[in-house]
Amino acid sequence: MIGGAGGIGTAIIRLFLDLGAEVSATGISEDEIARLASVGHPRLSLECLDVTQDEAVNRYAGRFNEVDALVNCAGILRRDEEYERDIFRKVIEVNLTGTFSTCLAFRAALAARKGAIVNIASMNAFTALPRIPAYCASKAGVVMLTKALAHAWAAEGIRVNAVAPGFIETAINAEGRKDSAHYERIAARTAFKRWGQPEDVAGTVVYLTMPASSYVTGSVFAVDGGYLAG
Repeated sequence: MIGGAGGIGTAIIRLFLDLGAEVSATGISEDEIARLASVGHPRLSLECLDVTQDEAVNRYAGRFNEVDALVNCAGILRRDEEYERDIFRKVIEVNLTGTFSTCLAFRAALAARKGAIVNIASMNAFTALPRIPAYCASKAGVVMLTKALAHAWAAEGIRVNAVAPGFIETAINAEGRKDSAHYERIAARTAFKRWGQPEDVAGTVVYLTMPASSYVTGSVFAVDGGYLAG
C-alpha cells in the first residue's frame, strides 16, 4: 500500500487486514506513519517513502520477492496554487510519475504472484475543476497509464486497474465541507444524495485484487455515488 495515511488509504488498509492480508504501507513523513500506527495491527508494517525518489522506491520494492497486490494511493493537490509551474510539476511528479515509479519497481514481485495493481485515480480525471489543473491532469494521466500497463504486462499475469473516487469525506476536503451550500450542492448531484465515505471506496479496491476479478484489467471503476452518471 503506497500512501496509506489518508482517509481512503486507511480504510483500504483496514479492509485488507480484516480479510486476513499481510499489509505493508507507506507514508511520506513520520507524522503520517504515526497516524497509520493507530491502526495497531500485528500484520501491518509501516515505512516512510517519498515516491518521487527513484532510489528509495527501488530499495523499498527490492525487499519484496513476491507481492499479491500493489495499491497506489499517494497523491497531493494544491488548490489555487497549481498555476505556478513548480507546484504543477510537483503534483504531476507525485501523482503520476510516482505511480509509474512504484508500478515499475514492483513489476517483478507482482509477476511472481500474477498479482494486481490498483491505482487510485479520481473523478477529476473525467470532470475538471478550475482550482486544481495539475491534479486533474495527473489523475487523467493515471487513467491512461493504467490502461497502457494493463496491455503491456498482461502476458506476465499482472492485472492493472484503477478506482476513481468521487466526493469522499476526507481530511483533504474538510475545509470545503464547512460551506453548507457547497456540501449540499454536491450531495444533491449524486444518485444517493450524499457524499461518500472512505469505506465506500475500499471494497472496490480490494475486489480488484481478488481472484473474483481475474478477467478485469485496464478498467477504471468510478466510486462516486452516480455523480458522473447524472
